[in-house]
Amino acid sequence: MIYMTGDMHGGLGIKKFLVNSFSKGRELTKNDFVIILGDFGVPWANDDYDKDLINWLNYKPWTTLFVDGNHENFNILKEMPAEKMFGGTVGKLSDSIYHLRRGEIYTIEGNTFFTFGGASSIDKADRFEGISWWPEEIPSFAETSHGLDNLVKNNWEVDYILTHTCPQRIFDLLGEEFFYKRENDPTRKFLDYVDENTRFKKWYFGHFHDEKLIEGKYRMMYDEIEELR
Repeated sequence: MIYMTGDMHGGLGIKKFLVNSFSKGRELTKNDFVIILGDFGVPWANDDYDKDLINWLNYKPWTTLFVDGNHENFNILKEMPAEKMFGGTVGKLSDSIYHLRRGEIYTIEGNTFFTFGGASSIDKADRFEGISWWPEEIPSFAETSHGLDNLVKNNWEVDYILTHTCPQRIFDLLGEEFFYKRENDPTRKFLDYVDENTRFKKWYFGHFHDEKLIEGKYRMMYDEIEELR
């Protein structure tokens, strides 16, 4: 089984995985997956708190997968050992926590997933580069090219798309409560191109700390944990 959820932000979001919030989690095994749609936020400082949090999540019954968001320590993400898994390359954080990298296409339980993390932070002015904010939150040319190459190889068709932010066109459909996030984000513009050219069943994304279904196939997620549909 595969479950989707939105941002975790390190220890701030673990409450969603407690038994009273996610009772179905007790029935899962390491052959089942919970996918976090960016802003995983672990490790952040590589301290004892991070290690305890990783161990806590690692010993949950399921396997945790995550795309990166904008609030990640990208120095640590880059240092994770690379492994071949699901037909692509992942970053290994622990025996049952893996980073789904930008531009990869994975096959998980018979479904294909195009994954592409990253987004622009609106709070950079309150953060410190290399300590609490990293320029790598914005995808590089190499990452976008890698993603497009994989989509071409897959004839521009996947079952699901997993990202942190959403295409610009979808963002423009959101209500006024999201206008404060109208920073110029090149990630959304790239995802517009992916959206225009790719055939897919459903698109899951986080970032906006809310729950919405847009046009029947673009699912914004935050605290809810939803079985893949």
